[in-house]
Amino acid sequence: MRLYNTLNKEIEDFIPNEEGKVKMYTCGPTVYHYAHIGNLRSYIFEDILEKGLEYLGYDVTRVMNITDVGHLTSDGDSGEDKMAKGAKREGKTVYEIADFYTKAFFKDMDNLNIRRPKIIEKASDHIDTYIKMIEKLLDEDYAYISNGNVYFDISKAKDYYKLSGKNPDDLMIGVRETVEEDKSKRNPYDFVLWFTVSKFENQDMKWDSPWGIGYPGWHIECSGISYEKLGEYLDIHCGGVDNIFPHHTNEIAQSEAFLGHKWCNYWCHGAHLNDETGKMSKSKGEFLTVDLLIEKGYSPLDYRFFCLNSHYRNSLVFSYNSLDIAKNTLEKLRNKVLSLTKDGDVDDEKFNYYRECFKDAFSKDINTSMMLTVVYDVLKDSELTDVTKYKIIEDFDKVLSLDLTIETKKDVASDLEKEILEKIEERKLAKKNKDFKLADEIRDELLAKGIKLIDTREGTTYEVV
Repeated sequence: MRLYNTLNKEIEDFIPNEEGKVKMYTCGPTVYHYAHIGNLRSYIFEDILEKGLEYLGYDVTRVMNITDVGHLTSDGDSGEDKMAKGAKREGKTVYEIADFYTKAFFKDMDNLNIRRPKIIEKASDHIDTYIKMIEKLLDEDYAYISNGNVYFDISKAKDYYKLSGKNPDDLMIGVRETVEEDKSKRNPYDFVLWFTVSKFENQDMKWDSPWGIGYPGWHIECSGISYEKLGEYLDIHCGGVDNIFPHHTNEIAQSEAFLGHKWCNYWCHGAHLNDETGKMSKSKGEFLTVDLLIEKGYSPLDYRFFCLNSHYRNSLVFSYNSLDIAKNTLEKLRNKVLSLTKDGDVDDEKFNYYRECFKDAFSKDINTSMMLTVVYDVLKDSELTDVTKYKIIEDFDKVLSLDLTIETKKDVASDLEKEILEKIEERKLAKKNKDFKLADEIRDELLAKGIKLIDTREGTTYEVV
């Protein structure tokens, strides 16, 4: 297995800390609003990575957090609190907002066949761990207290900019509008570990601490949950490219200062999903959610297939035309697989050959487009029996999760269903009156609308074709 490691800026052989086992941490959502499909692209690539590693034989333990505390809208310790923003928008408490959008996120995961990680932790459930870590960072002079808040001193961090590759001169106050100067900091790039003094005076989520009543900074949450659930050594940490700086950069700084050694060996980041105007976000144009795609007649798996046709490290431009192509291609692929006969013996030699081809494609830095090519190679192989093809693709779908061997029932809008049932009754009456011409016309009329009638002993049913 070879992975692109953001830390070293190259594709490397993957060697876990413990043979045969992988400890994997993936940054979860901030549950203040629905996830848009750009957010969900990262979770799709992480899902493929986890399932692919298992396909190779690794025992994977994956942890994901749910950020229900804080998280500011800017990339510094400024801007709006996302959770407070959501609560204000909807006239609810932050707890109600967190609960509602956590459930919505899980629904999106289920619709996209993204398997929920074995361990999912709410940030608000681990306050004691954050306090323990911050106390040690203070004791060892990696952190300091100023104006009631606790800050991490990045001048004490080793290779602070290695992950991001940024130049500190590029981050000078005033260079970017999103960076505001905090006079309480020793230097402008230090970040908050614990807030007791904040412009959010009415913050609902607050806890007692050695430094006063307050709440944790965003970055300490992932470090704390990872340490508590996966221990001192982490194999893979994933997220979107927008997490590289400052979030993952700050995670490395505080985790390695706390632990006293290197923390995570491999950092994997998924590229942005863009629309025609640029990076997709919740504040731009039509808010593209999974539910919106469903309303427009797409299956969530159409979008998953759309993503898998591109490499996770390449920016991907979304358009409905591109999604239409993915939808039609996936439907043809699924119909081809479902048309295969299931009788006979499986050719084990061919099965194992293509299994190795699929593993090889995945092992080349999660090359999902190459993995799909192997699927088509199987279907085109004239030497394979239908049952062998079917069983191979069924095996591949443990990773792809496109329901390639599952007959999916298509939904029919309620008004159309009413029309169909009325037509079935009309046709039944026509046949009773021996008006077979009218009965055939009704059948053909529905077929033209994509509705195939099926006559059985129990009566007439229909299916969408």
